[in-house]
Amino acid sequence: MFVSDIRKEFYDVLLNQRVLLLVAFDVDALCTCKILQSLFHCDHIQYTLVPVAGWQDLETSFLEHKEQFKYHVLINCGANLDLLEALQPDEDAVFFICDSHRPVDVINVYNDTQIKLLIKQDDDLGIPAYDDIFRDDEEDEDSEDTGNESEGSEPTGKRRRMDEGTMERRIDRRRQRREWEERRREILFEYEQYEYHGTSSGMVIFELAWIMSKDSNDMLWWAIVGLTDQWVHDKITHMKYVTDVGIVQRHVSRHNHRNEDEENTLSIDCMRISFDFDLRLALYHHWSLYESMCNSNYTYANLKLWSIQGLKRLQEFLAEMGLPLNQVRQKFNSMDISLKDNLQEMIEESASKFGMKDIRVQTFNVHFGFKNKFLASDIVYSVASLLENIERDDGNKSFIEALDSLSRSNLDKLHQGLELAKQQLRAIHQTVASCICTNLIISHGPFLYCYLQEGTPDVKIYSKPICLKLLCKHLLKCFVRSTKNKRCKVLPLVMAAPMDLQKGTVIVIGIPPETESSDKKNFFGKAFEKAAESTSSRTLHDQFDSSIIELKSEDRSKFLDALISLLS
Repeated sequence: MFVSDIRKEFYDVLLNQRVLLLVAFDVDALCTCKILQSLFHCDHIQYTLVPVAGWQDLETSFLEHKEQFKYHVLINCGANLDLLEALQPDEDAVFFICDSHRPVDVINVYNDTQIKLLIKQDDDLGIPAYDDIFRDDEEDEDSEDTGNESEGSEPTGKRRRMDEGTMERRIDRRRQRREWEERRREILFEYEQYEYHGTSSGMVIFELAWIMSKDSNDMLWWAIVGLTDQWVHDKITHMKYVTDVGIVQRHVSRHNHRNEDEENTLSIDCMRISFDFDLRLALYHHWSLYESMCNSNYTYANLKLWSIQGLKRLQEFLAEMGLPLNQVRQKFNSMDISLKDNLQEMIEESASKFGMKDIRVQTFNVHFGFKNKFLASDIVYSVASLLENIERDDGNKSFIEALDSLSRSNLDKLHQGLELAKQQLRAIHQTVASCICTNLIISHGPFLYCYLQEGTPDVKIYSKPICLKLLCKHLLKCFVRSTKNKRCKVLPLVMAAPMDLQKGTVIVIGIPPETESSDKKNFFGKAFEKAAESTSSRTLHDQFDSSIIELKSEDRSKFLDALISLLS
């Protein structure tokens, strides 16, 4: 059931209660968690925080804690599966689900007692009507039974005629039921076939804080980072991003409005958020401009930097702007101040000549005191890299470290995350270059396919879903720019990488085609399910994103054959 009054039906219910907080492993979920933690601290609400990496984690954590808690809050998990069927909870357990995954499972939508959905209904959800997918069978059976009982006292001839009439009615009812079931299957297939994302959970919970007049600049910043996570990881359309940025911008103006004469009275540990049109260059404030251009998806794909020709184009681009190499190769902070001040205008002016017309994008930045300035995308890269830090074996420790890095008091952790993010981006673009140069991407009929062999440099980082998805998106974008085959330009991509050598499994991901008008809807979740079912492939559908699965290495070829015949 959708919650219409989030304060009354959600927050007020939790006052003076103990709450179990189940949080998924993604940046938006962590930001939402930080906002909720702040609100809970304000009102002394006791909670237990449990990170959950997938459905198995969710079930295990719920079973461990179900005796102690009546109220459960799920962040970025739980909406797109029949939760009561999966967890089998007691009748008095209540689940509040704040999740950006779509489509929302219809059982969750129409359950009035135990499932409460904290989801913005102005997103185009397209939920089927109740009568189209649920039907009361008891009425049909009752009418049949009463018909049979009343016939017992009739004369034989009349009874025969009545029997014929009853049989016809029964056959007619069965035919109607078959038609209804067929229509129901079609409606549900149409509703569930595509996976996509709605409004970020951080924005939903920030709105709650604002309604209660408990919102702060920190909470607003976390909501911005949650939204930017959806943009960086390509979960929402550009139009949706721009619309949500407009909503957030009003809050930024409200919280960060200062007169000019007040500017000098700011304390050294103050926090200031501002809206900006900034460059689509990853981490360039904390890197050299040259390195950032070589490792940002936008410039890497547009200038084709995996080729020698592309690197020459980069040199031409820098020459066009009049930027000396010794300046662009040193840390951004150490660049000549006159170059830094005009950098954005210089890059934008020259970029349009190289086919990069939209090199600037609407975003937000934050100043912590006088020294530290971060773009929202910097925080996203940093937190995501800490979350999937392969040097740590314990996922829960990585989760807590990533969560801590969102606090202003832990800037050293944030900087550590930035260094990890640089390593990840370098690795991703080296892998992209080797895949394109060695023709590892094969056209498999209805989709493109790429398999990373064991022994590929940095292959271990691709056993993690966020990093693999980032690689997949970057690779498809670059492949579309490099291929001359027009048909391949509009195909989706399926990618597999080694996951667990001891278990002999690979991680498989599917992403939609790279087109300008892409609505970011992904059909691979259902396709993977059907392909695994038809071939009895040993798969594990454990991720909250159904387009990412774990598959036994020996079953890979038969699984792919089934996928080809299914999508052809």
